[in-house]
Amino acid sequence: MSTISVTNVKHESSTSNNIVLDSSANATLGANATVTGNLTVSGTGNQSIAGTLQFNSGYGSVATAYGVRAWINFNGTAATIGTGRASANMDAVTDNGTGDYTLNFTNAMPDTDFALVGTAGNTGTNFGAYLVDFSPTHNRTTSSVRIWTGSSSALQDTAIVNVAIFR
Repeated sequence: MSTISVTNVKHESSTSNNIVLDSSANATLGANATVTGNLTVSGTGNQSIAGTLQFNSGYGSVATAYGVRAWINFNGTAATIGTGRASANMDAVTDNGTGDYTLNFTNAMPDTDFALVGTAGNTGTNFGAYLVDFSPTHNRTTSSVRIWTGSSSALQDTAIVNVAIFR
C-alpha cells in the first residue's frame, strides 16, 4: 500500500487551496469550495462548517439549509418526563400542571424569533384530536418555551408530544 502526503490540494486553475490538511490530518475545504457527488464528514470530535451550509436538495437549485435547533418526543402523562423518549438540545421538561409544559434548551437559542412545530395525541394515529399551542406572550425565552396540549375546551396531558424548534 502506498501513501501520498500532501498539505494543500487545489485544481490547477484555482487561485486558492481547495482542500487544506493540517499537521493533525484535519481537512478544511477552502472558501467557495464545491463538492460534487458524495461528501462524508466523520470523526470522533465535533464536526463543524463555518459560514452558511447550502445544498441542492433535489429541487434544482442550491439554497441555504436551515436545521432543527432542538426537538423532543415525550410522554406528557408520565410521572417524570426528563428529556423524553428521544430528544436533541433539550434539558429536562418542566411539568407545570395538566397539559402545561416548559421545554428547556440545553444550548440557548440566539434570540426568541425561533419557529416551533408540534403535535400531540394519545395514540400513534390520533393526533388530530389535540392541540399544541405555543404562545409568544407566555415564557418564550432563549433558554425555554412553554407549550400547552389538550382539546379545544380544556388542557389535557397527552401520551405523545412531539416538538421541533427551527432557527
